[in-house]
Amino acid sequence: MPQRIHVVPYDPAWERLFNEEAALISQIIGPNLDCIHHIGSTAVLGLCAKPIIDMLPVVSDLSAVDSQTDAFSAVGYEAMGEFGIPGRRYFRKGGDRRTHQLHIFEKSNVREIERHLAFRDYLRAHPKKAYEYGALKSRLAAQYPNSIDRYCDGKDQFVRQTERAALLWRRGQTGAAFLNE
Repeated sequence: MPQRIHVVPYDPAWERLFNEEAALISQIIGPNLDCIHHIGSTAVLGLCAKPIIDMLPVVSDLSAVDSQTDAFSAVGYEAMGEFGIPGRRYFRKGGDRRTHQLHIFEKSNVREIERHLAFRDYLRAHPKKAYEYGALKSRLAAQYPNSIDRYCDGKDQFVRQTERAALLWRRGQTGAAFLNE
């Protein structure tokens, strides 16, 4: 059965669900864990989203995560390797009724970490842009309820443009020069 695209209004319980799962993930990763960020649409107050908690654990040694696949599997996660993003370990929980996704990066992978955090923080700081994103996702979910590929393709241009604006905005906020131009 293909994953059904279901976008719902913001749920304040998402923050609690993130915190509960972060505690579990912290136990699995142990001292290799630097921090865990709540990312994605469920991390933005008021933004409608697919009810899937996206998490970004940052680790000291990414190769050590590979040896913990069985521990992740024991709590319901499926290991997907890099899954299209070099330097990432992607895990998903819940199968077709997915509840959580882990995007694990080594702390030296500043570009990928900052890209995800900048997008989240930009939407948090720009409610109008977050509303536009939510409206787009709702339209796409209604138009393509059974095609994750078409849903994602429909968001692609918005996400790329917003990500670029978010990285420039974050650079202005922090003075950091992590954006590769």
